[in-house]
Order: sequence, then C-alpha cells, then structure tokens
Amino acid sequence: MSAAGSDRPDRGHDPADRWVDDRRHAPATQRNREPIGDCLATILPATGLVLEVASGSGEHALFFARRFPALEWQPSDPDADAIRSIAAWRGAEGTANLRAPVMLDASAPDWPVDRADAMLCVNMVHISPWDATIGLFAGAARVLPAGAPLVIYGPFRSADIPTAPSNLEFDRSLKMRDPRWGLRDLADVDALAQASGLMPAARHGMPAHNMLLEFRRI
Repeated sequence: MSAAGSDRPDRGHDPADRWVDDRRHAPATQRNREPIGDCLATILPATGLVLEVASGSGEHALFFARRFPALEWQPSDPDADAIRSIAAWRGAEGTANLRAPVMLDASAPDWPVDRADAMLCVNMVHISPWDATIGLFAGAARVLPAGAPLVIYGPFRSADIPTAPSNLEFDRSLKMRDPRWGLRDLADVDALAQASGLMPAARHGMPAHNMLLEFRRI
C-alpha cells in the first residue's frame, strides 16, 4: 500500500510480499481484514462509493467489495506494480461492485476521484512522508460530503496509551528505511484532521497493537 509515488520506494518489493502472476499477496491482509471489516460494518454507509487510498496488493479491496456488496469499491494507488496487482485480483476474482483501480497519489493536489461517500486508508500513514497524510485529509475534505467517514488503520503513538515494544522496534526500523517514515502521534493526526475540516469521531483498538481511527467530514 503506497502513498506518495516518487517520494518513497515501491512497497511491492517488500520481502514479506509474495507474488502469484501479477497478483501480489501481502500476508498481513489475511490477518487484519476480518477485524477491519467488523469495524467498517459499523461505520460505512449502507450504499454509495468507498474510495480506498493506498490499496497496495488489492486484497483488501477484493475482500471488502465482497463483504459489502451494496457498496461500490474504488481502489487506488500511485504505484504501477500495485495497480497491476489490484487489476489482476479484480480480473481473477473480482465482483461487480469492485471498480478498476486508478492511479492516485495521496499527496497530490488533484485526485482522479472527485466524490465519495466514504474513504478508507490502511497502513499508509506510517509508511509514507507526512505530506501524504496531509494530502489524505485535504483530499477527504474535497471529496467527502458532510458527515461522511474517513477511516484510517495502522499503528500510532499516543500520550495516554503505552507504546508496545514491538511498535517501538517497528518505528525504529521504519526510520532506518526512510527517516520521513514512522509511527505518527495521534494528537498530531487529530490536529491535522480538524485543521482540514474533519472531526475525530472514534478510536477502535485492533489486534497486534494497531488502531482504527474514524473521522467525519464537518
């Protein structure tokens, strides 16, 4: 799942990923898709278009399109390998409500999607420059109607929650790969959201020391 195009290396080359023809397989998606889906079931609208930013391999898009058949699912990514993987999963196993992927750089001022009824972004904020998160909230303010949700999943830091040792080590490893990466402080994310026209609505604890953050367009 990528975010900022030329601003960062291609995550498709992550050694944890495996390839099946053009379909990339990221093992983490198998572990987190069910708990993410359970939360999304309480957040997403009954119908409409969901824009997924930084769809990566496309496995989440495939799974969630199946789980929420009344919703149109629009996957996106700025990376060409990711787009090929998403398209391959869609071609092999996709459902009618799973749209063809589009190239979308979260940090860009212009997106190829100009409206959505909800947005989802999984595991991008900590593996991209902060500009990508700024762009994510700016984009959400442009494309979402009032009251619509932006949902962000991943590991975060918080002053009121002790950071797990595994997350501290993960943060160090991310910064070694790229000093612009790393776990973000929830206070900074919330402040950015409010400055962008979105209000923090809920925090959901998730397995493996991750969180699912829910914001609503003001």
